Amino acid sequence: MIASLSGQVLEIFPDSIVLDVGGVGFQIFIPVPSRDHLHPGESKFFFTYLIVRQDLLALYGFESKEERDFFILLLSVDGVGPKSALAVLSVLSPETIRRAVFHEQPDVFSRVPGIGKKTAQKILLQLQDRIQAVTGLEAVAPASDVDAEVMSALTTLGFSVVEAQTALQTIPRDAPQDVETRLRLALQYLS
Repeated sequence: MIASLSGQVLEIFPDSIVLDVGGVGFQIFIPVPSRDHLHPGESKFFFTYLIVRQDLLALYGFESKEERDFFILLLSVDGVGPKSALAVLSVLSPETIRRAVFHEQPDVFSRVPGIGKKTAQKILLQLQDRIQAVTGLEAVAPASDVDAEVMSALTTLGFSVVEAQTALQTIPRDAPQDVETRLRLALQYLS
C-alpha cells in the first residue's frame, strides 16, 4: 500500500494531478479544493489511498490524514465508489460531514453533485456508528434562498457547482444575509 507521497507537481488535470516522486510520475486524484490551489513546480505532500481492481490501479491523495480517513469511511458505504467519495470531499469538509452525521442531516450530502437522496440517506445511516461525536458540534445550516441565489450567480459566471459550494462554505457565519455581500465574499474566495 502506498500511504503517502511527497514530490513536485508536474501537471494539473481537471480530475487529477501528476506528482513527480524521484523521477516517477504518479497520477493522483485529489479533491477539487486541494487541486485548485496547486501550481506546477510546487512541492507537495499527500496522504494517499490506493484502489486496486482487476482493470485499474488508482491513487487518491489528500492534504490531511483526516480527509483520507473520511474517504475510506465513505468507501465503506454501499453504493459509494471512489468518484462519489471524492466528490463528497470536494464539496464537504470532514468537519461538515461529522456535523451532518451527528445531527442527522442527509440533505447536506444531497448537495453533492451525483449524490441522490437515497445515497445520502445510506451515507448518514452507515456512518452514524463509525464517526465519533465531538461535543459542541452545531448543525449544518440549511441552504437558504439567499445562498441558492448566490450559488446560481456563481454557476452563471462559469464556476462549477463544487467551486460554488466550497466558496459558500467559506463565508463567515456572522456575514450579512444579503445576496450582494455573500456573492462578493464568495468571489473573493474564488479569486
